[in-house]
Amino acid sequence: MAAGDNRGHGGNSGYDDQVDAYYSWDSNVPNHKKLAVGDPIALWDKTRLLGVSVIEEIETSRGQKTLSRCPHCATTRISRRKRATPQFRCMKCHHEFEVPRAETIEVQHYKARYDAAWTSLDGILDESETRSFAVNAGDINAMRPLDWVPFREALAMKGAGRAGDRVAARIDFGWQDKAISLVDSPQGFNHALVRVRRGQQQFREQILAAQGNMCAFTGGAPPRVLEAGHLYSYAQLGTHFNHGGLMLRRDIHRLFDDGLLAVEPSTHRIDVAPSLADYPQYARLHDQPMTLRLREEQVGWLAIHWEEHRQDIQRRVREHAR
Repeated sequence: MAAGDNRGHGGNSGYDDQVDAYYSWDSNVPNHKKLAVGDPIALWDKTRLLGVSVIEEIETSRGQKTLSRCPHCATTRISRRKRATPQFRCMKCHHEFEVPRAETIEVQHYKARYDAAWTSLDGILDESETRSFAVNAGDINAMRPLDWVPFREALAMKGAGRAGDRVAARIDFGWQDKAISLVDSPQGFNHALVRVRRGQQQFREQILAAQGNMCAFTGGAPPRVLEAGHLYSYAQLGTHFNHGGLMLRRDIHRLFDDGLLAVEPSTHRIDVAPSLADYPQYARLHDQPMTLRLREEQVGWLAIHWEEHRQDIQRRVREHAR
C-alpha cells in the first residue's frame, strides 16, 4: 500500500488513511476486490518501504465519490501542478486547464485494519529495491501483487528478518507460495471475519479469561490494547499450546517478539535490552517482577526465549571481557 501525498488518486480528493493502522480505497480503484482478511501487505510511499502487516478486518459501506475529469477527453488521469499555470494538466491528452470537470458516482468504500501486526520498516528498502519485488514489472496500480519470497529474503539481509517472521506467524499456512499485496497508500459496515492464525481468537479468549485485563509485564490495561502473545515461535510449531502464551500490551508484544524484552527464567524478572535504555517507560521495567504468577509451562517457554535472545549476548560479553 502506498501512503502519503505521492499516491495517485484517480481524479478524486484522496483517501482517509493512518499508515500504521488502516488503509482506505473504493470500488473505482483497480484490484479493489483483490485484498482479503488474512492477506499480508507491505506499505510504501513510492520512495521507500514503510512497513509490513496482515489485514485483520475489512469494513465496507456504500457511498459517493467525486471525480475530477479532464474537460477535453474526460479522463481522470490529471495532475495538479505546484507552480505552472494553468494548474491542471491531463496526462492522457496533455490538455492544460484551470478547473476540472466534476462528476459524482456511487461506489463501495473499503477500509482495511492491520494495526495489530504492524511493523515499521521506515526506509529499510528504497524505491528501486521495493519496486523490484512487484510481480508484474511496470505495474503502476495503487494496489499491486508483491513477490513475497525474495521480498522477505531482502528484509532478512537488511536485518529485519523478524518482521517477516511476525507476518508469517499471523496468517494461514500456504502463504509462502502466494504473492502479497503492495498497496500505494492513499490518503459504514459489513465486517469480514478475521482469520489470521488458526484458532488465534480462541487462544486469546482462553488467556484473557485466565489472566484478566492485565499485561504480564506492565499491569492493568484495556482489552483493546492487549494481545495474546505466544511464548514460542508459532510460525515454526504451527499450533497453540496450553499455557503457551501471555496477555501483553501491543507495544510490549512487539518488543518481546524481537527479544528486546525477556524474562530471566530463574528469577522471573524482566530483562530490558540496552537499546531501550533511552526510553524511560521501558527502562524502568528492568529487573522488575512479572505482574502475575507464572505457570511451570510458561517458565519453560520463557527459558527457551531467554536462550535465544540473551545467552548468546551474555557469552559474547564474557568473551569480550577476557
